[in-house]
Amino acid sequence: MTQLQPDKAEAGSALAPFHHTAFAVLWTATVIGNTGTYMRDVASAWLVADLSASPGAVGLIQAAGTLPIFLLALPAGVLADILDRRKLLMAMQVVLLAVSLTLTLLAWRGLITVELLIGLTLVGGTAAAIAGPAWQSMVPDLVPRSQLRNAIALNSVGINVSRSIGPAVGGILLGAFGAAFAYAADLATYLFVIGALLWWKSPRGEVSHIPEHFFGAFRAGLRYARSSRKLHIVLVRSGVYFIFASATWALLPLVAKDLLGGGASFFGLLLGAVGAGAIGGATVLPRLRSRLSSDTILLGSAILSAGVMVVLTFAPPQWAAFICLFLLGSAWIAALTVLNGVAQAVLPNWVRGRALAVYLTVFNGAMTTGSIAWGVTAEALGLTTTLLIAAAGLSVSAVLMHLIKLPLGEDDLSASHHWPEPIVAESVAHDQGPVMVQVEYSVTADDRPAFLRALNLHAEARRRDGAYLWGVSEDAANPEQIIEWFFVESWAEHLRQHERASQADAEIHGQLINYHQGEKRPVVRHLIAIPARNRDVK
Repeated sequence: MTQLQPDKAEAGSALAPFHHTAFAVLWTATVIGNTGTYMRDVASAWLVADLSASPGAVGLIQAAGTLPIFLLALPAGVLADILDRRKLLMAMQVVLLAVSLTLTLLAWRGLITVELLIGLTLVGGTAAAIAGPAWQSMVPDLVPRSQLRNAIALNSVGINVSRSIGPAVGGILLGAFGAAFAYAADLATYLFVIGALLWWKSPRGEVSHIPEHFFGAFRAGLRYARSSRKLHIVLVRSGVYFIFASATWALLPLVAKDLLGGGASFFGLLLGAVGAGAIGGATVLPRLRSRLSSDTILLGSAILSAGVMVVLTFAPPQWAAFICLFLLGSAWIAALTVLNGVAQAVLPNWVRGRALAVYLTVFNGAMTTGSIAWGVTAEALGLTTTLLIAAAGLSVSAVLMHLIKLPLGEDDLSASHHWPEPIVAESVAHDQGPVMVQVEYSVTADDRPAFLRALNLHAEARRRDGAYLWGVSEDAANPEQIIEWFFVESWAEHLRQHERASQADAEIHGQLINYHQGEKRPVVRHLIAIPARNRDVK
């Protein structure tokens, strides 16, 4: 993969990623594309309300857009890892373009119905859900590693910009020219996004000689997510944070109406203040990161968000509420950037899409679960009490979670290729398996405790990269002979293990070799299961 060289003078600048043309072009394209999507959603929501007085129909149009995110996050992550991400994104943009073109023609001819709107929204939501992990996974291809978190922050800013502009522009076009014109405007945005993807030439990454198939890749992604302790920390801290922080978003319409005495336009302005706060927060975040750790920033974000909840319970003047929501937007962007940035930093490229899909599932699950829970609580205990409970829960959990430090994300996860090629008597079919790998070490009694500690650290890498069972044994006749063994589902998956081993793994493996007392490298054996049909001896 082509390595982007960081410019040290720009590394701390919030806008440094824009110095890279590919990032600037694709960032602009995504902002334009997301703006068009919000325009389309406004037109569809209005048409459903106009065509049907049923609240259920309005709810279905919202569910049709968001349900695919929950159902398809993990499959979409698999596709982002096993397919060319650029081509996948282009294909999904074509699908979205076709959806908007169909809506434009139907609205123009007056043929649109509630059923067609819901169906087309479901198709568009499916395409967007499939594209999501691929968009996120390609960010490391656009900027140097030193600017990755700034790039993630700018992407979050772009979403907030689109969320602020899209509904407003869509509403204006809808009122002035009708739904067909609003859909046509969305159609034009996809042409821009497709053009940007056609222009961009993605860097050639490390190509596996043993391509993964969907279901095998799906299992490999789940194995990695189950075995990576660093990813576990990010997932736990994300889930806990967003369950409590979701209270403000779930209850904000009621806060605007019942506590602050505002109407629909006031609610829209509050959301605008959140977006403005997100932009401001992203601007100062690089300076904060140069002085504070990710854990401290996340703790500060939680305390600030909890403080906003408490202030809102006092029904402050509307001007003060704007300040509160501006601060909330700053805190929100800080939390999103820190957690997403750490998640990106601890993931190797081969599994990035799948693992990010797990992260997105946890994020969306926490937001959805929290929103439902806080809505039910507010109905039972009242709005003010619920906000105070959420603020207390967010503050206490943030202090407790602060004890579980986020990974630094500084390991070199590029492929090391330090494993020697396996020795085979004859070619082995890729689908043969399972495969049992044994590595035989000779370790003195004095070195044994330190060796076993290092071996346990290495076990995580074995499981992350493909082993579904791992263990360590000793020779009963010679306790200094220690056998590490693990099972892999197929020969192809073991060969992929060779490609997935990282530079960070190589360092730990080097420690194991240092404890080995033999004159040669540890003996490695590959034991392949004999199929049942070949076991009968005539």
